[in-house]
Amino acid sequence: MSADLASLVELLTLERIEENLFRGQAEDLGWGRLYGGHVLAQALVAAANTAPKDRAVHSLHAYFLRPGDVSRPIIYDVDRIRDGGSFTTRRVVAIQSGEAIFNMAASFQKSEVGFEHQDEMPEAPPPESVPTDQQRFVELAHRIPKSILEQFGAEQAFEMRQVEIIDDLLHPTPMPPRHRVWLKTTGQLPDDPALHRYLLAYASDHSFLATALYPHGATFFSGEVQVASLDHVMWFHAALRVDEWLLHVIDSPVARGSRGLVRGRVFSRDGRLVASTSQEGMIRKRTR
Repeated sequence: MSADLASLVELLTLERIEENLFRGQAEDLGWGRLYGGHVLAQALVAAANTAPKDRAVHSLHAYFLRPGDVSRPIIYDVDRIRDGGSFTTRRVVAIQSGEAIFNMAASFQKSEVGFEHQDEMPEAPPPESVPTDQQRFVELAHRIPKSILEQFGAEQAFEMRQVEIIDDLLHPTPMPPRHRVWLKTTGQLPDDPALHRYLLAYASDHSFLATALYPHGATFFSGEVQVASLDHVMWFHAALRVDEWLLHVIDSPVARGSRGLVRGRVFSRDGRLVASTSQEGMIRKRTR
């Protein structure tokens, strides 16, 4: 396990302050604010720590309310809304400096069998044939600012291999709002199904909302657009491992009113649909 991955796993170990109150540490990725997937994953851990052990998360619905402060810890306040015969519901509010920065509802379910069907996995080149994000940033080193190269070209806890290529990070050519990215952790993880779901939640926010900018020839790297996640939704359909290749297939059906909608499907390499994702975010041209 790489040092970056070990550090991320450690960040998902929350301190229990009271029965339904937890403290998590922030992480500075160099963006000046908390990464949305970080708060999402820690909130899910907090909720799971109050749910019966025989129930796994199957869905979460979250709202990002305020930018998080990377210099301060985060308090997670869990409300035990319901414990039913098959389902458990939790609500979590993330707090910094006395203000809510995020809230989430999550549902957990006992393992059951029933009707089954799923979408077919779209075609994609094997991950080994696709360059990593770090390799692509190094190839573009002469065309992008040094600060961007240092931030996004460094080794990270996840290995990301994006199938669709943006020709110019600062002034890209418009392209259809469709995106496929292979992802997995940079090392092997323990056989803890909950940990793998937490880490998929963390990674699911990566390169997600950016897909809504593809048709408009814009990226947040240019500094000409404001991009911020407003909400995030996930459904977990089947057992998964994030230390094995997963394909996140993303599309953006609409952008309007300074908001863009993206949705995704996560497939295991053998074609099982293991999770679905969706997010709406602000995408707004900066006014100077």
